[in-house]
Amino acid sequence: MDPEGIDGVRMTWNIWRRTKLESTNCVVPVVHEHHHLTLRSAPLPRVFLSSKPLRNQTNLPHELHAHHTTFEYTLPNRSDRPSGAAFLFVLDTCMIDEEFGFARSSVKRAVGLLPDEALVGFVSFGTQVHVHELGFSDLAKIVSKDLIEPLRSHKDLDKGEAPFYEKAEKFYHGLANQLVNQGHVLDIFASVLDQVGVAKMKATVEKTGGLVVISESFGHSVFKDSFKRVFEDVNNLSVFVSSSNILTLFTQSFSVENFKSTVQRIKMQGIIGPCPTVADIVIGEGNITEWKMCGLDKISYEVCSRISYPLCFLFRLPSLIMFANYWQWVDTAASTEELVPGFDQETAAVVMARLASLKMETEVEFDAQRWLDRSLTRLCSKFGDYRNNDPTSFSLNPNFSLFPQFMFNLRRSQFVQVFNNSPDETAYSRMLLNRENISNAAVMIQPSLTTYSFNSIPQPALLDVSSIASDRILLLDSYFSIVVFHGLTIAQCRTLGYQNHPEHQAFTQLLQEPQEDAQMIAHGRFPMPRLVARFLLARLNPSASYNNASEMNTGSAAIFRDDASLEVFYQHLQKLAVQS
Repeated sequence: MDPEGIDGVRMTWNIWRRTKLESTNCVVPVVHEHHHLTLRSAPLPRVFLSSKPLRNQTNLPHELHAHHTTFEYTLPNRSDRPSGAAFLFVLDTCMIDEEFGFARSSVKRAVGLLPDEALVGFVSFGTQVHVHELGFSDLAKIVSKDLIEPLRSHKDLDKGEAPFYEKAEKFYHGLANQLVNQGHVLDIFASVLDQVGVAKMKATVEKTGGLVVISESFGHSVFKDSFKRVFEDVNNLSVFVSSSNILTLFTQSFSVENFKSTVQRIKMQGIIGPCPTVADIVIGEGNITEWKMCGLDKISYEVCSRISYPLCFLFRLPSLIMFANYWQWVDTAASTEELVPGFDQETAAVVMARLASLKMETEVEFDAQRWLDRSLTRLCSKFGDYRNNDPTSFSLNPNFSLFPQFMFNLRRSQFVQVFNNSPDETAYSRMLLNRENISNAAVMIQPSLTTYSFNSIPQPALLDVSSIASDRILLLDSYFSIVVFHGLTIAQCRTLGYQNHPEHQAFTQLLQEPQEDAQMIAHGRFPMPRLVARFLLARLNPSASYNNASEMNTGSAAIFRDDASLEVFYQHLQKLAVQS
């Protein structure tokens, strides 16, 4: 049974330790991921107490069946608030005419798709700002107008060589608080990665639960398709809320106050997500048990040694569509062996990625790679099976066996390796990591690779350079981009036009199949990923490099880089984990 598919619930540990000390020794914190308002069949419970149908054991209502674990109720709107949604479009007009035409046509199309009762506002800014009421005496600076100054990078931010960055970031933090107090959501659609300023505006999007889409151009399909998808289903709420939390676009209808109290010996440690201002060590937005949320996101728990209050979920909503109650069974274990079956490797990897990203933004000189390595070593030392000081005897339970591989790919991902990425690109990827569900976030950390050939049906392949062969086509899904890679022989046949000959229909079908799968993946995702034909080698495990090029398979490629391969990484992990 897939708990995330049914209830939108995933946990790092489905079996908990009984004390705070034992929980801390498990390295990976206890985190509960819940995607609210998950689309389900038969969401409304039916209970007829007057007719007493419960007396008949063969005719139980839906809510009493074991596979119906979540109840949702439709709540009436408050009469003192407007029933229509409000949309405010903000457009930068400082662009070339072609780009401005693309942006203008997309906004016009979006306005035409909105319902008649919607409230629409528009603000444009260039050399002047045009709004319904002018509220600024002067525009704040975020960059210098002098073109001699280079574009800001992570190195400039670390050295304090971006003079306007801190003031601009402080300004947007204040703006985020105003938006939260008023119950608004800010969404950003931007192009030109280096100069938009998404890194500064990150707080306004995250705290309000907004959407962010960055593309190379307003004429690119990533922007046009993503922007269209936001508004085309605005009248179909069930579809709208089931796709990547797009419900946050109803900017004046989903101001939520979320209060949570917990069962005995469990207390809130913090929350990561769009909820600005609960524990000894704060994670994300902590120190309290009540949050204002314009959107809904992840929650972290801490095992506590003193008694708290009974479990209760209370949403005080000015105008929310649904209210959900759900139960998650959690076992408490007394020994380490009993914890092993309850470990969720994907959830733990995503939690570690989110914590590492948060620490890199909030802690000075934080070494993310060293922190991840130490955490992985401690986890393997505690839950691995080995003899002291004997690396060859080391082994991991199948419930933990993939976690080192996730950590290896996380160390090499854009969340940790910020070199060659602009601050806006880094902020963009981290915001999507925080808002997506576990399955999608796991693909961001460790992409999926599928191979296509004449000899077999499409099947998963190792994320390794050895998967490259001259007679194969590879489909790499890294969430942000989808890569279709043709082997040497396939590429030569394609160049010669074999797919245009009727006698080579099998080859034509082989070329079309990965393209169709790529389009299917892109259609079900928000924002739309880029469809590219490069960047494959950068995400593969460099098992074949210039040091062992003679051992490569025919048609494969060597990766000329100094990074350690997964095999070398695992060997070092074994040595450190078995040290007494």
